Amino acid sequence: MKLIDVSVPLDAQLPTYPHNTPFSVEPIKRLARGDSSNVSTLHMSAHTGTHVDAPRHFFDEGAGTESLPLELLIGRARVIEVSSRAGIAAEDLGTIDLSDDIRVLIKTRNSRLWGSPEFHTDYVGVTESGAKHLVEHGIKVVGVDYLSVEQFKNPGAPAHHVLLGAGTIVIEGLDLRQVDPGIYEMFCLPLRVVGSDGAPARVELRRS
Repeated sequence: MKLIDVSVPLDAQLPTYPHNTPFSVEPIKRLARGDSSNVSTLHMSAHTGTHVDAPRHFFDEGAGTESLPLELLIGRARVIEVSSRAGIAAEDLGTIDLSDDIRVLIKTRNSRLWGSPEFHTDYVGVTESGAKHLVEHGIKVVGVDYLSVEQFKNPGAPAHHVLLGAGTIVIEGLDLRQVDPGIYEMFCLPLRVVGSDGAPARVELRRS
């Protein structure tokens, strides 16, 4: 079984969304210092690297990551490629037949940004019309290839509100550089962090 790992590595080269906690590893115990074992503490935001947004990210009464339905995060997924450099709008998605899909991963020029530790504010996000199009076409899981589904500093965060408000799960921070458009089987398992607005996840694809 050949799996394609579309999770980004958690290391010092990982870009961080502004005002989120950067990823770091703090050594607590080390064999080299005479300790009984190696033990580390991880410092990071709940929205570090490849992660899943829970409704609580934008709704105080929304479900936390422990309540996300895993049956939606495992199964047939369609990878589509969108060439827009401004924002993924309804017209960018209108020519794609999504009638058989509930999980869509969107590959854009963002995928080329991975490998740079700098956070790029000009990444391609989903517009409000694009988010509404996905919800109206029955999409239950949306994945994007940078650290936010939202266009950078978009007032009111309409994409998040539309998607999470409709119960659509958002996966952010996917590395789709080595993935061609098509149908895959997806395995996405976020950490079971009770009450959290997001959680890191390992995401794997297998070609159908």
